[in-house]
Amino acid sequence: MPRFALKIEYHGGPFAGWQRQADQPSVQAALEAALRRLEPDAPGVAAAGRTDAGVHACGQVAHCDLRRDWAPFRLMEALNHHLRPAPVAVLAAARVEEDFHARFSAIERRYTYRIIARRAPLTQEAGLAWHLRHALDAAAMRSGAVHLLGLHDFTTFRATLCQAKSPVKTLDALEIEEIARPHGQELRLHLRARSFLHNQVRSIAGTLERVGAGAWPPGRVAEALAARDRAACGPVAPPQGLCLTGVGYPDDPFA
Repeated sequence: MPRFALKIEYHGGPFAGWQRQADQPSVQAALEAALRRLEPDAPGVAAAGRTDAGVHACGQVAHCDLRRDWAPFRLMEALNHHLRPAPVAVLAAARVEEDFHARFSAIERRYTYRIIARRAPLTQEAGLAWHLRHALDAAAMRSGAVHLLGLHDFTTFRATLCQAKSPVKTLDALEIEEIARPHGQELRLHLRARSFLHNQVRSIAGTLERVGAGAWPPGRVAEALAARDRAACGPVAPPQGLCLTGVGYPDDPFA
């Protein structure tokens, strides 16, 4: 059966996450329903990452096997037609080798966490960022973030129900971008790693917010990491600020 890679964008607000669930809407179920409008016996899809409820994506990657050798552009168009009105879109489709796997072939994942600090509530960006009413010290947050780069035991920043075999991960990049806004402040935390633990990015974002707010000194991030104790973590940031922005492979299937 021909195998296809799909690059997918979605708004996570209406969904209980990526993964198919029996009694709640999921991105996976929406995509599989669209595929079965094209081929009723199409098997399930596999994704590069299982985003949580409320988390968004603009660079999720999944793969599927189909009986028909579709032209990638026509497959993309047909899926987008059947995905309406769900807030899910296929940005690109590509024919790939049979051994390509969206999850296991990936060599990096990239996430961005958005924080908007202003007194006024969010309107146009509601549900797309963590809204704070207090300003943050981006320089202090960068000082705290440095302690998290590299190979570490991230038990402190791992959900208690995380199913990963090991808490040891390598965080390759953690950049904090400050974006000028006419009212308030926007920060974007850009993180890159081969893989992440469950709730790792949101735990890091919530912890660095405490540093930016002045509640924690930057050095306390290192202490929290060394503690290897979930109780030492800052609050877990809400899901709506998080977006899976890209997945890297040895050979980009969409190039």
